[in-house]
Amino acid sequence: MSVSFPTTEAFKALARRIVWFEEPEESLSNIPRFLAYALRYAQPADMVAIREVLSDDYILETLDRLPPGIVDARSWAYWNSKLGRWPAPPPPQRQL
Repeated sequence: MSVSFPTTEAFKALARRIVWFEEPEESLSNIPRFLAYALRYAQPADMVAIREVLSDDYILETLDRLPPGIVDARSWAYWNSKLGRWPAPPPPQRQL
């Protein structure tokens, strides 16, 4: 499934708030990574805008491909539960 985010100034501002340390175009180009930061740092209104673009099914599928170390345990449990997956599976782990 091919998905991309809008290139509007409002969406770029949303991306800038969530992934503040890089340019919006860069953060929005990697949806699993951007979603990991959004699940952790986005405000409720930000997630409403994101969920208008990404279906819940897409977000649920992407949860298993999130980069490790970004989403905290509380956010991981919340979003898995919110999307109908309870108990939540273990979060992505870093491979050392």
